[in-house]
Amino acid sequence: MSSVKTGNGGEVMTPVPVDNVETIDQDAIEAVTQEEAAMDEAKATHAMIGFAKSATEKEHKMTLREGLRLYPKAVAWSLLISTCIVMEGYDLTLINNFYGFAPFNRKFGQLTASGDYQVPVRWQTGLSNGANCGELIGLLFNGIVSERFGYRYTVIGCLVAISGFIAIFFTAQTPGALLAAEILCGIPWGVFQTLTITYASEVCPVALRGHLTTYVNACWGIGHVIGIGAILGVLNRTDEWAYRIPYALQWMWPVPLIVGVAFAPESPWWLVRKGRLADAKKSLLRLTSAKHASSEDGGFDPDETIAMMVHTTAIEENVTSGASYLDCFKGSNLRRTEIVCMVWAIQNLSGDSFSNYSTYFLEQAGLDSHKAYDFAMGQYCFNIVGVLGAWALMSFGIGRRSLYLYGLCGLCVMLVVMGFLGLVPESHRNQGSIATGSMMLGWALCYQLTVGTVCYSLVAEISTRRLQIKTVVIGRVLYIIVGIVCSVLTPYMLNPEAWNWRNFAGFFWGGMCFLCVVYTYFRVPEPTGRTFAELDVLFEQGTSARKFSTTKVDVFAHSVNSDVFRQYKHDIDVAHVD
Repeated sequence: MSSVKTGNGGEVMTPVPVDNVETIDQDAIEAVTQEEAAMDEAKATHAMIGFAKSATEKEHKMTLREGLRLYPKAVAWSLLISTCIVMEGYDLTLINNFYGFAPFNRKFGQLTASGDYQVPVRWQTGLSNGANCGELIGLLFNGIVSERFGYRYTVIGCLVAISGFIAIFFTAQTPGALLAAEILCGIPWGVFQTLTITYASEVCPVALRGHLTTYVNACWGIGHVIGIGAILGVLNRTDEWAYRIPYALQWMWPVPLIVGVAFAPESPWWLVRKGRLADAKKSLLRLTSAKHASSEDGGFDPDETIAMMVHTTAIEENVTSGASYLDCFKGSNLRRTEIVCMVWAIQNLSGDSFSNYSTYFLEQAGLDSHKAYDFAMGQYCFNIVGVLGAWALMSFGIGRRSLYLYGLCGLCVMLVVMGFLGLVPESHRNQGSIATGSMMLGWALCYQLTVGTVCYSLVAEISTRRLQIKTVVIGRVLYIIVGIVCSVLTPYMLNPEAWNWRNFAGFFWGGMCFLCVVYTYFRVPEPTGRTFAELDVLFEQGTSARKFSTTKVDVFAHSVNSDVFRQYKHDIDVAHVD
């Protein structure tokens, strides 16, 4: 009924049309429905945040031993994919040591005035940097392809490609063919350089992150040692098989790795970013031990871990709406990209190229080629020993920033000492060369215990999940560019017919290393023990690098992108949450 006023001020009640009654009832029903949907959405959001918070607390409490018990499969799969780096370390060792190999020089070199065969300098430069050129292409290629197709398919595609490119090495008849092989193989090697690190960081919890990401550095050492061993095995041969056999041995890697990677689980973080939460949960279960994957007594719960990944993704979308290379230079991501780039570049700027000439100084002291190769193998073994030592130091609670910073301080002191060894009188030149070579071996061990190993963990942790591949790629590109410059400068410093600095080059690299110490102190933060979401908030807040380890942060007190939650939350099992 409705009322109508009359002329004398009275009211007459008239019936309400049936259509209006239906409209009012429908509006009320829709209002109630929307209110119920909002309540359900709020409940689901609350449940998801509760899941994420619970998973975060469990990761903080997880010890290294508990992580190994819960994620043994993640460790195995990460070690398998990281083994792809062994191939690059192996080949680079071959090409850099073949220049002093008589059968190789007779085939690809030219007859000199002294009656010996030598590969021309222009071809040495081209062959040594050919792989770097290919890696630059592969790095940029990886930043796009792996994020689109996933880590597994990208690795398998690169392994198939490299199987064919190895044939060019094996059948090469000219330096040009070798250069083509170096460039083409460099493309998949560039992919492996960054993809192996990001995969390792995304399949394991915080307790294992530092160990699995730094294992990549051990793979370089394994490749170098196998390469030197292959050369020593054919050192007495005088035919073309002296260099063809080591090249052919590269085929021992791709097929077993292809088979293994085909069965590997995809990164759950990548699947979450693609909105495939059901697949992410399946992948997570394949990375963990079924025996310990139980939510009883506060144990592991895959839904909680997936919720934590979704929550982190939502936080990152608050800062970065896109996922292109350009986004790496926007907002707080610019600082993260800068740090990743410098952490990579410091590996070369701290004197690594200078230390690689330890065999040169030992040969100057009178060591024969066999003993020089033995010393080279020992130096390459430091990659493996250094990783194990870094793991031990991290297990004792020493943070990544601390290892990196104090390691640089030690390297700086040793470089300056090597510079002062240049003051040794000419009458004691042999003793000075032995002291310099030995000091370089000590430098290499200190480097692998700290800067050389910890770098891989820092670049994986400092970059955001959403832009991790691209950020690490940009950093590695700078590393290669700086490495090329250093590899050109160092021979000029040491060559008697060029600048002839000899030991005094230690002062130059010591000065560069000191600048690296200053940068690290003011700019490189401590990511140890932090979840990816906590690192996101700390960077977004502009926290000082020196206060990262002490700043308290509650990631669940920050607003997140509601659209991301709306997209994902109903795919997470929240039925057992009130």
